[in-house]
Amino acid sequence: MRITYGPWGETLAELTGAARAAEEAGAEVVWLPELHRSATVTAAAVAPVLSRAGVGTAVALAFTRSPLTLALEALDLDELTGGRFVLGLGVGARRLNERWHQVTADRPVTRLRETVEIIRAVVAGTPPVVEGETRRADLRGFRRPHRQVRAAIPIYLAAVGPQLTRLAGRIADGWISHELCSPAYVRERVLPNLRQAKAPDHGESADSGEEPGVRARAGAGADVPPDVRVGAGVSPDVRADPGVGFHTGPPDVRVGAGVSPDVRADPGVGFHAEPGVDVVVSGCCAIDADPAEARRQAKGVLGFYASVATYRDFFAFHGLAEEQEAVIEAFRSGTPADGLAAAVPDRMVERLALAGTPAQVAAGIDAYRGLATTIKLTPPVYGRPPEAVRESQARIIALIKELT
Repeated sequence: MRITYGPWGETLAELTGAARAAEEAGAEVVWLPELHRSATVTAAAVAPVLSRAGVGTAVALAFTRSPLTLALEALDLDELTGGRFVLGLGVGARRLNERWHQVTADRPVTRLRETVEIIRAVVAGTPPVVEGETRRADLRGFRRPHRQVRAAIPIYLAAVGPQLTRLAGRIADGWISHELCSPAYVRERVLPNLRQAKAPDHGESADSGEEPGVRARAGAGADVPPDVRVGAGVSPDVRADPGVGFHTGPPDVRVGAGVSPDVRADPGVGFHAEPGVDVVVSGCCAIDADPAEARRQAKGVLGFYASVATYRDFFAFHGLAEEQEAVIEAFRSGTPADGLAAAVPDRMVERLALAGTPAQVAAGIDAYRGLATTIKLTPPVYGRPPEAVRESQARIIALIKELT
């Protein structure tokens, strides 16, 4: 299992410095999120300061840019990184898409699948005529005159619920977890759905609901051959070639059962576990010599996500339904989403975050071995002043150096 990092910075200069420090410590990938900054702009910012680590978006919103724009940004970022870029996409929640970004987010599973198909076709040099169920466009005549580093760029999909997790297992090069993700959830919910994606006639008949995601809270080139059609012939199995300049996994790491090795080539920033995709788990990481203080530092992140009612199934799975309801009630009573730490009991942190002494956090990371191929560590940010987040970040980077 490879250790990667999601850097934080109060400024872009600090963000790029943290990315460089993480690479020097041994992080194999640097991931950039999207909520208060643009994932693709920050990826472009960190690319010039890195020489070895991969650069990925974790995640860029899939519906707020056109598929063509996403493809072009991926191609440019792959050039900036010398073939070390991974496009991580997530749907976000309907409210985030429609109220904040004024874009349509209905039928998210089908829409995301068709988005990925278009991106892959553009990157491959065969921009399609789109006649899908949710995506319709005519890209005939589009010609990109610039030389590209790779003929295919790895695409990872973020998911919490079963429908999008199965989609990731079916069409993506990697799956990315929510910021909170326990080993038990990976073992009992994620891996079975990734494997189920290989079952014949899986289909998308249940594509109607909203997949949990970052939620806005209420009150708070070439002419295309005639047969190139999304939804009617663009194969989802046009996936990334072996990573240029990437470290690959051990030779005994096998591609998932029933998936030909040439279907999912190693995208470089991850090797494939049994389900046939790079399984990237995220770990909110709080390190302190005093375990109680470490748990306190992580509580803001737990409160922020527990305030989202869409995650009820996730928290119930961990035996935390009542605890989540207490957080939701505090939020509804007027506590801001980033100020809910006081409503979070220690047991929520213990089950869902990596919090404790360096040795305890290292043991927590080790618990994902055999379940995930990659772990993404991030500092706790919600409800904490910049100087506190800065200190947490330094401790995580120091631990990465010890572990790698």
